[in-house]
Amino acid sequence: MNGTRRRPAVVLALMAILALGAVAWAVWVLADAIPPRRVVLTTGPEGGAYRELGEKYRRILARSHVTLVLRPSLGNVENLKRLKDPRSGVSVAFVTGGLTNENESPDILSLGTLGYYPLWIFCRGEKEPARFKDLAGKRISIGPEGGGTRPLVLSLLRANGMENAIETVDLSPGPSGDALLAGKIDCACMVTSDDAPVVRKLLAEEKISLFHFERADAYIAHFPFLRKVVVPEGAGSLSRNRPPHDVMLVASPTSLLIRSDLHPAIQFLLLQAADEVHSPGGILHRPDRFPAPEPVDVPLAPDAKPFYKSGGSFLQRHLPFWLWVFTSHLLLLLIPIAGIVYPLVRLLPWVIDLVIDLRLARLYAELREIEKRIDRDGPTPAAAERFRRLEDRVSHTRTPNRHARLLYILRQHLELVRERLRVP
Repeated sequence: MNGTRRRPAVVLALMAILALGAVAWAVWVLADAIPPRRVVLTTGPEGGAYRELGEKYRRILARSHVTLVLRPSLGNVENLKRLKDPRSGVSVAFVTGGLTNENESPDILSLGTLGYYPLWIFCRGEKEPARFKDLAGKRISIGPEGGGTRPLVLSLLRANGMENAIETVDLSPGPSGDALLAGKIDCACMVTSDDAPVVRKLLAEEKISLFHFERADAYIAHFPFLRKVVVPEGAGSLSRNRPPHDVMLVASPTSLLIRSDLHPAIQFLLLQAADEVHSPGGILHRPDRFPAPEPVDVPLAPDAKPFYKSGGSFLQRHLPFWLWVFTSHLLLLLIPIAGIVYPLVRLLPWVIDLVIDLRLARLYAELREIEKRIDRDGPTPAAAERFRRLEDRVSHTRTPNRHARLLYILRQHLELVRERLRVP
């Protein structure tokens, strides 16, 4: 009997545990469901290509009511440093290749390559330099500390044994272009996009020549993160035919990097923005070439792979941003809850049957005790009083209709005992 009594308690406890588990799961899913409405992107110097890109991304994310905060920086090196620091508040950054690797940045992932940013080396004079030895003795801007241009140029200078053969100046792209045109420096190095204003201006200048990397393949062999690109003849100015012939450059892939804990929904918004901004093409690449699932220094984010494969999930492609976020998490919530609720619903009738059987079993046990007392002592007043209390309990017992038959059978048995007690 004790074991029988324990069974419904165990079942009810199990059902309670499952229900609490469902509630805990719901709380966890809902807490994780809502993406942040404010995301920080570290860009680059004011007026630079990264800053202009950031403005385009900011406007696109604003359409989904997500605020993209743009934080200026000195360039790629500082961008990467901020992204690696969890205390900086930065979640997204533009970073060129060759500055890190998976082991150095385990918490950083890539949303893909946005384009190849060439190393532009513009020099005064019509004579086109083609090797670094042609730069000996010149005063050259190699970019400020914290930017991506400086470490790349210094690496190439060391590879050519030229690190002490030039006078370096620390200027960002815009100021270095102005200084070059004003005759304050001999050459200006910059890693930036082909549509940067300073690049467009210098490409069209007749008295400014562009460094031609005639050994581009050799540089790529020594620096695997680099790519070879070609600036077509006349790309800067058709009327002036600038440059006067195709010019080979080496370029660093620029990636959109994120912290690995950035919400997947924000990752998707950034990928949509990247596709809108970079897919039109440019003078160095065909339309729809970028963004590309081309991890350079760190792995591609798992949530980016469906975007490149099919443009995202069905919900992402066909529903507004906040609606698909809510719907996807609602499905994530309902599926496991349904998996818990369904067996509980199936189990509930069995539990009800068990509880009623035990209730009737206790009443029958009491009735049997009364019969034993009658057999032993006869129809005493004490037995009759005990019988009346039992009868009162039976009259107040309620059961579902499908169990009513059992209750009526019990009442018939009560009548048999009543006759033995001669109870009026």
